[in-house]
Amino acid sequence: MKNQWTHFFYGVIKVTITGRGTERFINDCIRKDVPVWNVRREEGAVSFFIRLKDVHAIRAAARKNECKCSLKKVSGLPFLIQKALKNSGFVIGFALFFTVILLLSNMIWGIDIKGAKPSTEHLIKKELDAMGVKVGKLQFFTLDPDSIQKNLTNNIKELTWVGVELKGTNYHFEVVEKNEPEKITYSSPQNIVARKKAVITKMYVEKGQPAVSINEHVKKGQLLVSGIIGNDNNKQKVAAKAEILGETWYRSEVAVPIHTTFNVFSGDDKRKYYLELGSWELQVWGFKQDMFKEFEVEKDIRSVKFLNWNLPIGYGKKIYREKEVVKRSYTSEEARTAALELGKKELLNELGEEAEIKGQKVLHQTNENGKVKLTVLYQVIENIVKTTPIVQGD
Repeated sequence: MKNQWTHFFYGVIKVTITGRGTERFINDCIRKDVPVWNVRREEGAVSFFIRLKDVHAIRAAARKNECKCSLKKVSGLPFLIQKALKNSGFVIGFALFFTVILLLSNMIWGIDIKGAKPSTEHLIKKELDAMGVKVGKLQFFTLDPDSIQKNLTNNIKELTWVGVELKGTNYHFEVVEKNEPEKITYSSPQNIVARKKAVITKMYVEKGQPAVSINEHVKKGQLLVSGIIGNDNNKQKVAAKAEILGETWYRSEVAVPIHTTFNVFSGDDKRKYYLELGSWELQVWGFKQDMFKEFEVEKDIRSVKFLNWNLPIGYGKKIYREKEVVKRSYTSEEARTAALELGKKELLNELGEEAEIKGQKVLHQTNENGKVKLTVLYQVIENIVKTTPIVQGD
């Protein structure tokens, strides 16, 4: 008989019949759609298996065909449940033990922070407490590692980067702090030369002999401060040290579209909660909600752990964030202003925080293919210092 394994959930009984009408009895069962399988003849008797729910049907058929029916063996889920109820203390104890182990396997038991100074580590732990990431908290009710990483980086200015990893029941944090630039130690004799073409706007020479003056045009590689000091009779070589700012120029081409269409989040969201069994999802909360016309789905499903194993069971949520299509249009003058700001931002990102844009001049402007294109000359104040060692013979 096909799919006999499904009968386990209904209960299976082994039946033995004796008497003159055993063959008629089997035929009656088949005619009445009572499934029988594994039919065997055993020393004047016939044995077979039936489902638990068919017991009353075969008893009526046995009386009709002058057969004696006896139940020899039972198996299946209903009988296991019946046996468990008789030993309820053991079952309850096992269930409690399993539940406790399950809860302990999904708690946070350790927070390990590496690469941070004691003061920064204190700030991290304080921020984690505010987020609810602490020892003894269930992992289901904490943020996911990506969100923890984002919050720590945004809220603690001392951090450059932090890696967050959840291993078993422990959170591991790898920290990279923001370090102030180490003061340069000048040990060997050296000169200071121009890193690029510029006009000197500010000079402060701590060590060395100045070779140029303020408002002087200098070329790339030109000597600014000499590391050789003294007169012809008493020359000394030192490590030249100075702060020199120069005015430089950068040519940049920037294009900004006049009409732009893009998606933005409105700030509204809807949440639905799920149980996940393998690849199958069962929604448990958030039914009566009208979905947005345009949305983006963010999925956060946490696997249930048992000791060191991830069970094929999960609990989590789906966040449906509403999206809106926004159309932005610039006038030619607005597009020009936006292009200048964009060019300035890109240039500062390239030069670093120390550079300062002093002025700008539009060399060329065109409106074509729905875009405003600018060619801009930016006037920048930046550090132009570059050190070179003094070789023997200089």
